[in-house]
Amino acid sequence: MFQERVLFIAYPLLTVSEESAGGAEQMLWTLEREMSARGISTVVAASAGSCVTGEMFSTGEPCTQPDDFERRNREHQERVVEFIRARVRQGSPFDLVHDHSGGFWSRAAEIDVPLLATLHLPRHFYPAHYFENVPKSVAFNCVSASQAGDFSDLKSMPAVIPNGILLERFQANPVLRNDVQRNSVPRQGLLWLGRICEEKGAHLALELAARAGLNITIAGQVYPFTYHRQYFEREIAPRLAKMRNATFISSPSAEQKRHLLRRARAVLITSLVDETSSLVAMEAAASGAPVVAFRAGALPEIVRDGVTGFLVDGVDGALHSLDEIEQIRPEVCIQHARDNFSSKTMSRQYAKLYTQLQQRRPRQTQTETLPV
Repeated sequence: MFQERVLFIAYPLLTVSEESAGGAEQMLWTLEREMSARGISTVVAASAGSCVTGEMFSTGEPCTQPDDFERRNREHQERVVEFIRARVRQGSPFDLVHDHSGGFWSRAAEIDVPLLATLHLPRHFYPAHYFENVPKSVAFNCVSASQAGDFSDLKSMPAVIPNGILLERFQANPVLRNDVQRNSVPRQGLLWLGRICEEKGAHLALELAARAGLNITIAGQVYPFTYHRQYFEREIAPRLAKMRNATFISSPSAEQKRHLLRRARAVLITSLVDETSSLVAMEAAASGAPVVAFRAGALPEIVRDGVTGFLVDGVDGALHSLDEIEQIRPEVCIQHARDNFSSKTMSRQYAKLYTQLQQRRPRQTQTETLPV
């Protein structure tokens, strides 16, 4: 089993913690926690204020000004490169770099460490040149089979490892465990949870709730990009102002998210892009909440149509599925989550991949590994 030193590199824009809104940040936080529990020495390179299990290396302050990503990304990458080189000079080099930043691997030729880049986004979200002249020290992995199909041309794609969640963090509504239990709270209303940007389609969730005449909670974060903020002001704020049955929660805490999931009659996933994964769908299942999701990307790999929720084609299909939502059995959703979405399974698969990548190193630079 791999038990050496790993540097995790985060997306540079925001902090990493259990409260993170982005799926990549949440997955990194969970994986680093699990790897630390497995005895691996972990360091996370991320924005100041991040909360991790192992060692934290701050690469600078998170973005607060709109459209400051390019400057912040350069700062982030430069500090990471120097940090890796400094660890070599100090005699405690990293055995592997695990990149979740969305592009640090382009600097891999400047460091003498194997690098695994987990691709969290659809192919067209990455600049094409990111995949040209990739150093041999770089390996990629995808988080779903559907996503991997779009990267089939990459020579260094050793694995597809689905994301996982900390199942023990999620609980079902008490009413689901005992139908006669008193003082329990019935599920009610719709929930949309995530980053508030056009491709996630929160405006369609509001449209759906208005047409269905149901209460809805929109809980999420607007990132510091002008086009995200313009989308919120153009599509979300006016609808919230008009709808008496809509509630907005900005940047909900992890506990707030879990509470909302326990209470929701259905969780809506209205993405307009092919999702590569969906932690929201996993968390909903772990909470016993049915999911109504647009049929796109990896969602058919996560949501069992007619069993843990419904896969639909657009708002009309979603509206129809709400009439049948009561047939979804919460206990089946919970068991599905336990069988398929464990962060421990995810970490075990990554640990195996780490070992494989470490063994590929030339013998003269390879560090001795502990026996399995």
